[in-house]
Amino acid sequence: MPLQKEDLLAALNSVTSIPVIPFRGGQIDYEAHAKNINYLMANNHLDGDRPRVIGIAGTSLIHHISADEQVRLLSSTGEQMGGRGVLMSGIAPNPVGDAERLIEREAALEYPPDVYLVMPLTGVASPEGIFAYYMDFAERLGRSCGAKLLYYLRNQAEREIAVRLMNESEHFVGLKIGTTVDDVEPIVAGVEEGAALVIWGVGDRSTGSAERGTKGHTSGINVAFARASDEINNAQRRGDFATSQQIEDKLAALEGIRFRNGRMYNYSAVVEAMHLGGFSDVDGGEGGPFNPRVPAEVAEEVAAAIADIVDYH
Repeated sequence: MPLQKEDLLAALNSVTSIPVIPFRGGQIDYEAHAKNINYLMANNHLDGDRPRVIGIAGTSLIHHISADEQVRLLSSTGEQMGGRGVLMSGIAPNPVGDAERLIEREAALEYPPDVYLVMPLTGVASPEGIFAYYMDFAERLGRSCGAKLLYYLRNQAEREIAVRLMNESEHFVGLKIGTTVDDVEPIVAGVEEGAALVIWGVGDRSTGSAERGTKGHTSGINVAFARASDEINNAQRRGDFATSQQIEDKLAALEGIRFRNGRMYNYSAVVEAMHLGGFSDVDGGEGGPFNPRVPAEVAEEVAAAIADIVDYH
């Protein structure tokens, strides 16, 4: 049964784990992916028996797989979760007609996504055009398959229209900030109470944004260090930002590698950490399309970055 909006917003005030999609021989390794999902579901350190939130999105490399592969991936993930967590599907909106069909296909699965993250639009567009099209887009999908949407903000020029979408469309239920902490306070102030959740979307470096009002954050390293991300969220929810910052500081070196130079190692640094950690219950694969294993000197950096955080696995 689909989550009601109030329940969905409560569940998203959490860590959204965005695991890497493991590849072997240039193909998705679905068994390895299932292993990683099992790790995330079995290692839930969120307080209050809160459900695990798992997203298959940009860090996972959805931009580099086909629609059929994405549907299969979401189907297998949903079946493995078995309704025991919250499932988010990242949707690349280009071409937008394909994106709509993809959402409708995923919505028809036995265990459909609970929410869809609309990834940043590529190509020429104006804020006014984005707002008008996404209002219609949300209305069509809300009517056809009951889709609930999150907006992923990566361009500050879209900040005002993103807030308007939260306030004016009943189908947009959350705004994921992928810009800077400077955008947090004006966005939080602009989104009407109960209209949508404002989520931090630049990894576990989330304490500063939480202090400014975001609720929940996304994590690309949760698939390797579940307890760290979970404990950051636990601390933030109880207002203990000092503890949140202490854990965040331990993750800073790895996050710094991931997000350097336009996020160039966002995926591959996580894969490297999964290998170097010596973990038997997760599988990072061999590297994905456009994202091979990191160079040797970067692997040395990753090894140093995870030396003191392996206990958070």
